[in-house]
Amino acid sequence: MTIGIGLLGLGTVGAGVAAILATPAGRHPLVGELELRRVAVRDLNRPRTVALAAELLSTDPEAVVDDPAVDIVVEVMGGLEPARSLILRAIAAGKPVVTANKAVIARYGEEIAAAAARSGVYVLIEAAVGGGIPIIEPLKQSLGANRIQRVSGIINGTTNYILSRMAAEGAAYSDVLADAQRLGYAEADPAADVQGGDAADKIAILAGLAYGGPVPREAIPTEGIDQLDARDIAYAEQLGYVVKLLAVAQAMPGEQAEQLLDVRVHPTLLPKAHPLAGVNGVNNAILVEGDPVGQVMFYGPGAGAGPTASAVVADILNIAGIRQATGGGGTQAPLDPLLAAGSWRDCRLVESAVTSHRNYLRLRTSDRAGVIGAIGTCFGEAGVSIQSIVQFETQSAGGAEIVVITHEVCEANFRQALAAIEALTDVQAVAACLRTL
Repeated sequence: MTIGIGLLGLGTVGAGVAAILATPAGRHPLVGELELRRVAVRDLNRPRTVALAAELLSTDPEAVVDDPAVDIVVEVMGGLEPARSLILRAIAAGKPVVTANKAVIARYGEEIAAAAARSGVYVLIEAAVGGGIPIIEPLKQSLGANRIQRVSGIINGTTNYILSRMAAEGAAYSDVLADAQRLGYAEADPAADVQGGDAADKIAILAGLAYGGPVPREAIPTEGIDQLDARDIAYAEQLGYVVKLLAVAQAMPGEQAEQLLDVRVHPTLLPKAHPLAGVNGVNNAILVEGDPVGQVMFYGPGAGAGPTASAVVADILNIAGIRQATGGGGTQAPLDPLLAAGSWRDCRLVESAVTSHRNYLRLRTSDRAGVIGAIGTCFGEAGVSIQSIVQFETQSAGGAEIVVITHEVCEANFRQALAAIEALTDVQAVAACLRTL
């Protein structure tokens, strides 16, 4: 029984999917039963890395979705529109969808899930978060019996490559970014990666699956690496830490019917012994902490044609296997409730002021006796306990840099101390303020 595939997009990932479908030898037997029927592209004449018959290509994505020869629609075009509308169009036509589009799922997951439930079709999203890392299915199924306490991860390969190079070579952010763009690890416009938006999309999806309800993407506090100074990476190294862009979703105490969550994206100092600290280059890793499983880490390549296409085709095979088992007909209850239609509790993000974290603070100060004591007094009066306070030499005459790492403290208390420190005459500037694990 041949299953027709309609592919929306033939960029890096789309070409990877097409290449897998065109070379079934040595793969899962079901790959040989998948046939690429129509492909939507922007430009028919653009050179491509995969050879396809001209009659398969179309500049009309709606025609691809509507083609009666297409049984499964695969959306890998990216962006919010027309991707969202095309996914909904496929669902309305009773066609299952596989997508790698984290931006659409993070923002419109509820709408898409509700539509899928009404039409009784599958919408699978394994490739939307970890590239080649299988994390969606484990969160939904393998870890389903656990109380998930925390999901944290390095889930953007571009920023991890940049930070790894900065740490290893002492290189400046702008220089490494230029190299990343030249090597194809970063887009010409890298804002979604380096400002943290891509990671925020992904942690919104993971949090919704881990905790059973939709998470408002726009409410996630997000900070990228574009303002990060190489000096802080060097200081972190001296103090026994590495700096990573971390996405975190953590359960907070609250009513059983409503799960309170602390969800955020920001550069973070990790102790060198932490499981995520050794994840370098373009690799990603996701650490799930639950009861009773303890810590489970998923590691691998997080982006690129091969890893992401692998996850996309795995979802296609999932649907194909179910069609084969059911004789290829009839509607099915959606396998993947995404973030809404199958939600079993409400999730709400807590105010940042009530969350608790350890903090790294770098201050530019006068090099005078009593400055460290005054800073310590500000922390003490706000109820903030200091783990370490170190003064580093600077090139400026009469100046000093003081680095403080706090114990875990309520954010409101830390901000109170920070305001008092900024008001000190001998404190010239708060040069950096980062989270620490």
